[in-house]
Amino acid sequence: MAMVSLHPPLRDLAGGLREVPAGGVTVADVLRSLEHLHPRLTGWILDERGDLRRHVGVFVNGDKATAATPVGQTDRVDVLPAISGGSDDTELLVGTKKGLFVLRGRRGQRLDVVARAFAGSTVEYAMRDPRSGRYFASVTHGQFGPRVFVADDPTGDWEQTDGPRFPDDAGATVERIWVIQPGETDRLLWAGVAPAGLFSSEDDGLTWTLNRGMWDQPDRATWQPGAGGLALHSICPWPGDPERVAIGISAAGVWLTEDGGGTWRRSNAGLVARYLPEEARPTSTDLCVHNMHRAPLRPERLFLQFHGGVYRSDDAGESWVDIAPGLPSDFGFPLAIDPRDPDRAWVIPLLADRDRVTPDGRVRVYETRDAGVSWTAHADGLPQEEAYLTVLRQAFCHDGRDPLGLYFGATSGEVFGSVDGGTSWTLVAPHLAPVSSVRVAS
Repeated sequence: MAMVSLHPPLRDLAGGLREVPAGGVTVADVLRSLEHLHPRLTGWILDERGDLRRHVGVFVNGDKATAATPVGQTDRVDVLPAISGGSDDTELLVGTKKGLFVLRGRRGQRLDVVARAFAGSTVEYAMRDPRSGRYFASVTHGQFGPRVFVADDPTGDWEQTDGPRFPDDAGATVERIWVIQPGETDRLLWAGVAPAGLFSSEDDGLTWTLNRGMWDQPDRATWQPGAGGLALHSICPWPGDPERVAIGISAAGVWLTEDGGGTWRRSNAGLVARYLPEEARPTSTDLCVHNMHRAPLRPERLFLQFHGGVYRSDDAGESWVDIAPGLPSDFGFPLAIDPRDPDRAWVIPLLADRDRVTPDGRVRVYETRDAGVSWTAHADGLPQEEAYLTVLRQAFCHDGRDPLGLYFGATSGEVFGSVDGGTSWTLVAPHLAPVSSVRVAS
């Protein structure tokens, strides 16, 4: 039987199951079998004529499919509800050096600031968990340090969670919480912190536990921080498999686990640290990963922004190939991928590792549609004269809709948005504080 992978909110109609085996020789057959197994799904994916509904995307082994597409016994079928149609409103969570800004409005137009939380504190990262609808914010208070806060409504009250914090025997203090990532089991969340710690929560983020497998690496004492600290900033679960996770650390490279975080191993073949002397590169572990994302429909594919290089892996991170040729600079922090097209990704190059601004005073977003073989620059609606912007690693995201929307924020306080996959852009918020993260909540 084929394995059908369901994504929220369809997953809830199948009793919370992420994957369901279903028989059939075409996509339509498989989906009818799925409806028979889980009647609550009837009418959500197939219409009365047996055709795929307009706002549902179906993929077979990562390739776009129709109702008539053949399906083999060992194929993977992904069913994703596109967030197109219906309400065209959007909600954006913008973390800044001066609090969290909640933006709402019509997609593709100027957004309104409807709330500001944690005034005076740095909000490193904020997101909404699509499984529970809960909001999470990583907040660094100048006096009391970093904490994770949760809320059911980002315009209302926020509750401080218990942690993340290191146990006494770890001999460390959390300096910064870089990212919060939903896991692949119910109520599981991951958090990446500095100094290079990985935490998990199994109660929707209320309490946090240090992952000792990652923390107790024998050579940890030799790890070197990047300019932003020893940061664990990228967490890439494997869709449907809670045992497999990839993480990125600046500057300790890429790490993989196949046992849910019990053990970890480095996976850096092909990454070239040009900032090191040539003779030191083959053996050095000082590998400054800036950002990493996994393609959900082809999970063995990852894209990675390096400290000098943009890379792609087609073997689940075992090896890497440089795909930066064609970009004006191979340095940068932000990276976004298309959740429905494993060949499509975007980067915002920055100039060298000292200046860290957009090249030539022009803001351009570069897109690849062929997994990095070629790149196209998009500048329509973006500043093109005397525009020296810096975009940080968490300040670029997509909205999952069809056509895909993209948003990024700069340390100048501006937030830009696109509703056509990056071809054209609009200034959606002009005068916020320096932006550290941008994520779409709805």
